[in-house]
Amino acid sequence: MAPYILIVEDEPDIRELLNFTISRAGYDIVEAENAEDALKLLDRGAPELMIIDWMLPGMDGIDLAKQIRSDDIFSKLPIIMLTARGEEIDKLRSFEAGVDDYVTKPFSPKELTARIKALLRRTGQPENHELSVAGIKMDLTSHRLFVNDKEVAIGPTEFKLLELFMRHPNRAFDRSQLLDRVWGRSVYVEERTVDVHVLRLRKVLKPSGRDHIIETVRGLGYRLAS
Repeated sequence: MAPYILIVEDEPDIRELLNFTISRAGYDIVEAENAEDALKLLDRGAPELMIIDWMLPGMDGIDLAKQIRSDDIFSKLPIIMLTARGEEIDKLRSFEAGVDDYVTKPFSPKELTARIKALLRRTGQPENHELSVAGIKMDLTSHRLFVNDKEVAIGPTEFKLLELFMRHPNRAFDRSQLLDRVWGRSVYVEERTVDVHVLRLRKVLKPSGRDHIIETVRGLGYRLAS
């Protein structure tokens, strides 16, 4: 899945306004009506940023933010809380839950867009849907891979695996984490499948001499060394 902004909002009218506002600013949008659907979408690929409504049915926005922050894969995922609750104590609760910014309803579309751009700059998220590490460049919109400025063919699973590594360079992942983030929690895949696809990814990078950057972490899993 290409990078996107995930909107978690149960009110259709507000969801429509958010979609219109943010898509006009050039971002791809994915919508979820509740926390449970949002968590399933996170399995398919990390968004650039999340906008979460506080008053969601079932799990509320505060608990959703806490659950996201409890997963170290998403420890730096930018989150904006959207709510009609504007008291100082409510803002403090949001920030304590790990939220990065807080926007009260009714909101100005221009201000929201400005806050999104500012937060993405502050957190270092790629606004142009492009990742680049150690001579490897990924265009996440067109789903193309370039190594030393030459396009390289790559399978969809290897692409997702490399994207995860490039979003978190020098970070070690165990096999269960890779299974969750690349294949999804709802899909049963044996851990040895990770090893097979890491091997395929190294073969993709080998002709350019970049296969060595996918390192094996003994007793754990793998990491991309930048």
